[in-house]
Amino acid sequence: MVKLVAVYRKPEDVEAFDKHYYEVHAPLVEKMPGLIKLEVNKIYGTPMGESDLHLIANMYFESKEALLEALSSSEGRAAGKDLRGFAGSIVTMHFAEVV
Repeated sequence: MVKLVAVYRKPEDVEAFDKHYYEVHAPLVEKMPGLIKLEVNKIYGTPMGESDLHLIANMYFESKEALLEALSSSEGRAAGKDLRGFAGSIVTMHFAEVV
């Protein structure tokens, strides 16, 4: 199993970001073919105090091939376009194997 991990730094307007993320972006992501699970983690701090992170989203897929197919699908492209529009400057994306 593999996952696509999106790490979001704190946005300037947390309320507006959260509204868009949960009402628009997450539903687009959930339409991606082959997606097994979308897991969203809200960061509330670090062992040293404050964190500059806001959310970490894990999108699970059966295989690397399934993940790449999902990203290149029309649903994946729509989610990517939306992501660039509302969070392009505060998000990093990573591929990870679940071990």
